[in-house]
Amino acid sequence: MLTQELSVEIRVLARQGMTIRAIAHQLRVSRNTVRKYLRTPCQPIYPRRAARQTKLDPFKPYLQARIQAAKPHWIPATVLLRELREHGYTGGLSQLKAWLSPQRHDSPGTVVRFETAPGKQMQVDFTIIRRGSRPLKAFVATLGFSRASYVRFFDHERNDAWLTGLREACHFFGGVPLEVLFDNASTIIRERDAYGEGDHRWHPALLALAEEFGFTPRVCRPYRAQTKGKVERFNGYLKRSFVTPLAATLKQAGLALDVSTANAHIGPWLHDIANQRCHGTTGEVPAIRLQQERPHFLPLPQALPVSPGTTATARPMPLESLQHPLSVYQDLLEVNV
Repeated sequence: MLTQELSVEIRVLARQGMTIRAIAHQLRVSRNTVRKYLRTPCQPIYPRRAARQTKLDPFKPYLQARIQAAKPHWIPATVLLRELREHGYTGGLSQLKAWLSPQRHDSPGTVVRFETAPGKQMQVDFTIIRRGSRPLKAFVATLGFSRASYVRFFDHERNDAWLTGLREACHFFGGVPLEVLFDNASTIIRERDAYGEGDHRWHPALLALAEEFGFTPRVCRPYRAQTKGKVERFNGYLKRSFVTPLAATLKQAGLALDVSTANAHIGPWLHDIANQRCHGTTGEVPAIRLQQERPHFLPLPQALPVSPGTTATARPMPLESLQHPLSVYQDLLEVNV
């Protein structure tokens, strides 16, 4: 019996154009199983399963301590295997190497830049602008290839905010990337490694959206910030170049930055500034690279209902961004020096 997550992934890969044979090979299931779940509209019902323990699990605290003690250098896997054998480890070298590989990329001084092909990946995140009784948070989506970004402000980061942000981002970019990379937000991922390492239990609403749009949800490894570094670097740029100047201007006018005001300004800023700048890593303009990336996207769902706060244009913005011309806000925020 397949999990709901695997059933959705079969449908998503089929929508992305993969053959039944290719899907079966990638997911390590039979072709008849793939055909079965492509034919039936019903999602499988499955019991809750405990993550399977490996022979290496009891020794991971020891390995973490050894890795930390050796930094910035690295202890070879063969040496660690010899040490583990002395402590009673009965597993093999390949299992140890598989676990050590991502740990090695975390070593200080080793910066691994993950580049993706056009249309391959979109990284999404919520960044906190302000806490307290009047919180301000931003949903941010950044494409891995073009570095084009989309932002929508909320006063919370509940599941509906994630789903709204994902829908609007795909409309903003003009298509659907093959995969969307998340962090470990509990509103998105119900249980990490629920069915084994790397097989997670996702929120049902996210799975439904993934199937509707055709993307595959992915989650970055814990404590590996560089995996989702593209969107996190944009978060810093957003705060420095948009939030701080706007908040300062509002403060001079005796006003406070809130969700509606932030959304009123973010659309033009994205279109005219953020996605038109020369990107520090690629050395190119995100908007130009987006034009190169767009033909590689999956098409948007047909007859997709427009969620509140979006428009059906090729370059949607938060609704507040379109309510008034910029001159109105300029007059509102003008401060006599």
